[in-house]
Amino acid sequence: QVQLVESGGGLVQAGGSLRLSCAASGRTFGSYAMGWFRQAPGKEREFVAAITWNGESYHADSVKGRFTISEDNAKTTVYLQMNSLKPEDTAVYYCAAGGAIATIERTYNYWGQGTQVTVSS
Repeated sequence: QVQLVESGGGLVQAGGSLRLSCAASGRTFGSYAMGWFRQAPGKEREFVAAITWNGESYHADSVKGRFTISEDNAKTTVYLQMNSLKPEDTAVYYCAAGGAIATIERTYNYWGQGTQVTVSS
């Protein structure tokens, strides 16, 4: 009954910006984290960013200083502001909710369908 709805993906030139959003419905998640993961062709899915519902945030070294995760006051929508995009950021980006450990993929219980982000040179 939990549903995650993603938006904001698309095609952008290197150096540009995108903002992804993910809205959760169907239940509340208490103190569990929400986050973003990505998977590029031929690679494993990797952690990008996460935020706990008391506002503590985490960012992968590969995106630190360029990407910022945030959430709304109701803690049902999470955002990923992506600046200074690089071609290597091209991937399918997945929203996740219910994370028992914010940076650990296998602890998340709910996942969106993914949204494509493509960064051209």
